[in-house]
Amino acid sequence: MKTQKFQTGRVSLIAFSHFIHDIYTSCLAPLLPLIIEKLSLTLSQAGLLSTVMQIPALFNPFIGLFADNKGLARWLVILAPTLTAIPMSLLLSASSYYMLLVLLFMAGISVALYHVPSPVLIANYSGDRKGRGMSIYMTGGEAARAAGPMFAVAAVSFLGADHFYLIMSFAVLTSILLYFTLEKEKTTTIKKSGSLKTAFHEIKHVLVPLSGILCARAFMHASMGIFLTVLVERQTNSLWLGGAALTLYEAFGVAGVLSAGTFSDWMGRQRVLFWVLTIAPVSILSFVFTTGALQIIMLAVTGFTVLSTTPVMLAIIQENAKDNPSAANGLFMMTSFAARAIAVLLAGIIGDIAGLENMFIISALIGFSAIPFLLKLKKNIL
Repeated sequence: MKTQKFQTGRVSLIAFSHFIHDIYTSCLAPLLPLIIEKLSLTLSQAGLLSTVMQIPALFNPFIGLFADNKGLARWLVILAPTLTAIPMSLLLSASSYYMLLVLLFMAGISVALYHVPSPVLIANYSGDRKGRGMSIYMTGGEAARAAGPMFAVAAVSFLGADHFYLIMSFAVLTSILLYFTLEKEKTTTIKKSGSLKTAFHEIKHVLVPLSGILCARAFMHASMGIFLTVLVERQTNSLWLGGAALTLYEAFGVAGVLSAGTFSDWMGRQRVLFWVLTIAPVSILSFVFTTGALQIIMLAVTGFTVLSTTPVMLAIIQENAKDNPSAANGLFMMTSFAARAIAVLLAGIIGDIAGLENMFIISALIGFSAIPFLLKLKKNIL
């Protein structure tokens, strides 16, 4: 039974597990320059790495349906941090490109197992303040991506590539903590027999326009989240500056995530999405064409806007998914991950053909195409 009371302790605990889980997946981008150099990869091959990690997201709806019917959300949240950390901690030990693909595919499976049921638990524990709950939950993920670049670079510096695998110990300890803590809690997942068809019809009026927004946002998300370190490292010849740039981008993303969902509880979901989706592509273009302090400011604005949309969209999905919340979230997450996976691959190809800076410009221009879908969403949620 869902409660209307906002349960701060439970929401914060799951947000913490989100932080630990995602700090491992955030290691790929800052380590990319080292991986490219070690294995002599092209930008297209580098983009494919992230795409392969997104492939298991195609099974998100089935994972969600399974979680709804069997009530396994708690176990998935407990196990996923460790299951993700193991392959991600072995990236620098990979001796070939194909081994990298296998490791990232394994990590992608665990990523899917975590991200489908965890927002459902957050929604259950948030009562009528789902926007706030999703903001806190997503803050854990964005904080991980903010800390992840410097964490990865520092780990390589102090442990060396040969001992990078030791970082998996943090995830193991987190899974143990979750086991002993969540074991005492009664799961709120509804156990019943549902179907993907039912879940889709329940949310299709918002999922269709949200899918368009996700596709438009994916190129901005891919260029900044995956290739920012490569761009800065090539411009400055400094891996540390590349990691610092991504950290700044993600740090302001934390601020955007933390505020967007909460604001949408009282300002309206569509209004918040309109402002951030309008400003985001403008800030990316400004980042590319400016230098110095102004460029740093534009990087911060980009992080705040590009990354702040997810908690608002998650809240919209959960508000419209009454009978099949995990399956509905699985459909949304499948669309989100698939859109980003394809965008990363295409962005890499564009970078190889047109150049890295032009890839950022094209990604920003594509971002403007989210506006028509946003207007369609307004009609459906009013």
